Amino acid sequence: MTATLTFDKRVLHRVVLPGALAAAMATAASGIAHARPAPESFADIAARVGPAVVNIATDRGAAPAMLEKPGDMPKFSPFFNAPEGQFREFMERFFGRSMPDFRFGGPMRPDHRMSAVGSGFIVDEDGHVVTNNHVVAGARSIRVRLHDGDTFDAKLVGGDAKTDLALLKIDAGRPLPFVEFGDSDRIRAGDWVMTIGNPFGLGGSVTAGIVSARGRDLRGGSLVDFLQIDAPINQGNSGGPAFDATGKVIGVNASIYSPTGGNVGIGFAIPSNDAKRVIAGLKADGKIERGWLGVQIQPVTPDIAESLGMKDATGALVASLAETGPARDAGLEQGDIITKWDGAAVEKFRDLPRLVAGTEAGKVVELAILREGKAMTLSVTTGLMPTAQKVASAPAKPAREGLAGTGITVADIDPAARSRFGLDEAASGALIRHVESDSPAWSRGIRAGDVIERVTYTPVKSAADAVEAVEQVRKDGRKAVLLTIDRKGEDRIVAVRFADA
Repeated sequence: MTATLTFDKRVLHRVVLPGALAAAMATAASGIAHARPAPESFADIAARVGPAVVNIATDRGAAPAMLEKPGDMPKFSPFFNAPEGQFREFMERFFGRSMPDFRFGGPMRPDHRMSAVGSGFIVDEDGHVVTNNHVVAGARSIRVRLHDGDTFDAKLVGGDAKTDLALLKIDAGRPLPFVEFGDSDRIRAGDWVMTIGNPFGLGGSVTAGIVSARGRDLRGGSLVDFLQIDAPINQGNSGGPAFDATGKVIGVNASIYSPTGGNVGIGFAIPSNDAKRVIAGLKADGKIERGWLGVQIQPVTPDIAESLGMKDATGALVASLAETGPARDAGLEQGDIITKWDGAAVEKFRDLPRLVAGTEAGKVVELAILREGKAMTLSVTTGLMPTAQKVASAPAKPAREGLAGTGITVADIDPAARSRFGLDEAASGALIRHVESDSPAWSRGIRAGDVIERVTYTPVKSAADAVEAVEQVRKDGRKAVLLTIDRKGEDRIVAVRFADA
């Protein structure tokens, strides 16, 4: 077959190709022809949306000097105390706080003021401003400087630490320019993005790049699947907008990854669809209320999936339940695997907290689970997320035995063991007295002093119970055993492969 390929208006000579290859090449050429071209300039977009981007400065009060003697480098707390090579900016609660000025050769004044700089953007003509929560949290006063230089005191309408978003209000006495949120669900890795912000307090700086990835999990309790972008952002860009090619806000800049503290092309933005929901809630009530289930969960690893006979490592594994709460009331049990919440699939374990948090308290939802390999459906009434929650354990029995193929030696819990390992009176199960350092259990993080509460789905009350349950798993032909471990009152579920499997 003969095919003609055109790239950038240059015609390549006809070549003879097999039919399938020619068709594939033609499809590729078609895709290239219809791909969105790189913009010649971002100037028009920047000129249109720039007036709605603001600079934010806060006053956090006096900070005592911490120089030991003249000439020392200052030791600031809690900023800049993270080890090199880690999330330096993130360990500073992202990158919106600036270091206090200091002079080499002598201590600072004890009344030196702590301040922060960041960015934000106006979302309506009345003067509501979106920024990051960490930029304004704990501030005594907040000042917002507009594109034209006018500066106003701002009122904090509300902040939300779980998504790191905050809403401010200024009264300018006139309608203000504002920008609109776009649809972050439509953004793909590779799409163009432009940011405007206040790096290092310099004021309106425009940078551009692409969306590098979607769905980044930065942990730390956040309820956000971040967009990763490579548009250069630095300290002070926090809270500024990331725009798509039409000038709509598709993200709120929140943090960077940096081994050195400067831009290395890895930034993270809160997707606009998440921001829209949170900002609407803050505007209406000044706070965000979220749904609550009352469980601690962990990922379903391939080892755990194999030990339970599951085909795919998906879902959220229930490691423990709150002493009282919706999960326990609904009949959920430790070791259950949650696969759906209110009809939405739980592919990754971190999907569940976001689904639950986005559900209004009091709503009755269907919960699809796997229990001992069997699919079940439970009905649960969503609770209201408490400000603090406590997860409980259980109530208790003296022999010392090995769990074949794991490297674990267990014993009954007696008063001497409670004293030696600091176990509380409620701890119950098989005490791990020793773990071989080259064993499968050691490699999975299991240590002496841990208590085995369950082996797969079998509750354990003694060392003999644990030995018997593990032997049964081996007889069933499993290559790994699932252990529910209590460590100092916190439960986790670990799959341990048998050394001879």
